[in-house]
Amino acid sequence: MSIPAQDHRHEDTASPTTPCAPESCVGPPVTAAGPVRRAARLLGCGLALLTALAVTPVLRHGPAALRGPLSRRSMRLIVGSVGITVRTTNGVPAPAGPGSPGTLLVSNHVSWADSLVLAAVTPARHLAKRDVGRWPLIRSLAAAHRTLFIDRDRPAALPAAVTAVAAALRDGDTVLAYPEGTTWCGHAMGAFHPALFQAALDAGAAVRPVALRYLEGRARSSRGSWVGEESLLTSLLRVVATRHVVAEVTFLPPVRHEPSGRPREDRAALAALAESQVRAAVLGPA
Repeated sequence: MSIPAQDHRHEDTASPTTPCAPESCVGPPVTAAGPVRRAARLLGCGLALLTALAVTPVLRHGPAALRGPLSRRSMRLIVGSVGITVRTTNGVPAPAGPGSPGTLLVSNHVSWADSLVLAAVTPARHLAKRDVGRWPLIRSLAAAHRTLFIDRDRPAALPAAVTAVAAALRDGDTVLAYPEGTTWCGHAMGAFHPALFQAALDAGAAVRPVALRYLEGRARSSRGSWVGEESLLTSLLRVVATRHVVAEVTFLPPVRHEPSGRPREDRAALAALAESQVRAAVLGPA
């Protein structure tokens, strides 16, 4: 597959774009799921969503010791219902200690499933596009998981998003963001936009890259991707129609950069360090 390179010399406010499209990036499954399995998965997905919605009152108001495990189990139930198996490597980041800033997790972005997969393995507040908060059902789940929203269509709203992420990090929260700003097919990656790294610098928080790959067997797969103009339902049905998809989550070592007092250069340096780690892990041998 040939995918044109994207210019990495963008400004913080540049509108993210991707050359990925289903017709050019997504191939047939290695092994297709039969009609009975597909129907069972769709039914299971509906039941898993209802279960996740049923526990949202506990996630909002229950004790902290219960919220994390319950959140991870409900998310794992959803991704498992559509045929995705989650596999982690290099351990899961520990929560921040009392009085310590949290961690900014930065991941490549492939699919609508990314946030569900990552929520299934680590407790974090996710940064999502504002229009996600308008989707039925998803809105309730997002609120229960204390999702932070960003309006990517309004660059003027970016400073407020950075401030909100920095505040969450100061409070000791782990925050997950996708610095590419849009999804790619899994066979390629975009550049990491540096703006959100300013939140980690402002809060004195660690930055930890996360590499996310979707596999069929041992081969990298684009079956889990959600790119171009396709609908969420189209992407979901493609996943359901694939016999076995593995979401591989690799937590990479934290990246460090000594602040120079020049914010634009500092956040750009952090973004470049994180991107290089993720790119090597995502596009390296499966």
